[in-house]
Amino acid sequence: MIDPETFAHLVELASFEFESDQADYLQLQLNNQLKTIQELEAVPIDENITVEIHGIPCPQSLSQPLREDTSSAFPDRDVLVGQFPRFEDEYVIVPDIPHQELD
Repeated sequence: MIDPETFAHLVELASFEFESDQADYLQLQLNNQLKTIQELEAVPIDENITVEIHGIPCPQSLSQPLREDTSSAFPDRDVLVGQFPRFEDEYVIVPDIPHQELD
């Protein structure tokens, strides 16, 4: 389980800020998730059971073939470009994203 000191350390590492009640709630929810995982790990499983990614086997013979990856021009470029907030010299102009150096 995640004790309050470990939780506070994880919050600091992630650069999160929580009100006290939010932190208590989140710590409780994380501990509930860990408890559920521990309960699932305790369920005995026969070693002969194979792991399935999807749960249902899906052999290649039953799968749809992959489509060919081709490119094509959009039929009405001006309609598409007209949706951009800013478009200059063939470029979409996006707002600058402020950032700061981390220690």
